[in-house]
Amino acid sequence: MSDGSRPVLEVRDVSKSVNGPEGRLDILSNVAMQVNTGESFAIVGASGSGKTTLLGLLAGLDTPTSGSIQLDGHALEQLDEEARADIRRRLVGFVFQSFHLLPALTAEQNVMLPLELEGNPAARERAREALEAVELSGRRKHYPAQLSGGEQQRVAIARAFVHSPRVLFADEPTGNLDRRTGRHVCDLMFALNRDHGTTLVLVTHDLQLAERCMRSVELQEGRLEPLA
Repeated sequence: MSDGSRPVLEVRDVSKSVNGPEGRLDILSNVAMQVNTGESFAIVGASGSGKTTLLGLLAGLDTPTSGSIQLDGHALEQLDEEARADIRRRLVGFVFQSFHLLPALTAEQNVMLPLELEGNPAARERAREALEAVELSGRRKHYPAQLSGGEQQRVAIARAFVHSPRVLFADEPTGNLDRRTGRHVCDLMFALNRDHGTTLVLVTHDLQLAERCMRSVELQEGRLEPLA
């Protein structure tokens, strides 16, 4: 469901290096890519290839050593952490391999949290709608420990979508799930991507999952290559 108007993500010659015990370590080298509004886009790669580092840069969780990243027209590398955090709050949703739900909050309260931080008076109503969309209305009063892994991930998806983000970033979203549950979670994620027009950018080592996306690339030794 890409509208073709302009890319929501533009990455130009991005490199990322860190200093380690044995000197400088180059994690990413001259990465360039663009993702259009409403697209589903997969970044595939083996463990240690730099996928999660790249995802963090795209979301403004970190800044590149060199190069430019534009998220919905904002040059992330030119912003301080406070400004990047504001952009994440307004424009971005996250789904992680580890669900990152707060154990002392119910499913409904976990989903409400991003809206409550914004002071949204409709937080509870929106959270209930989001839980209904992931087929968990009947579990809204349950705590994370009372939910299965698949249910916890669905709560995490509801939380990611509750504030209608421009971009959803998913980092190995099925990594802690069995195949059947993972397939169901992915069905929900792609349905929400399609129905809401939210751009989906996911990192995965699962080629079958990547094939469901409109476009896929592979990260090899810090460089992006077309997926064979």
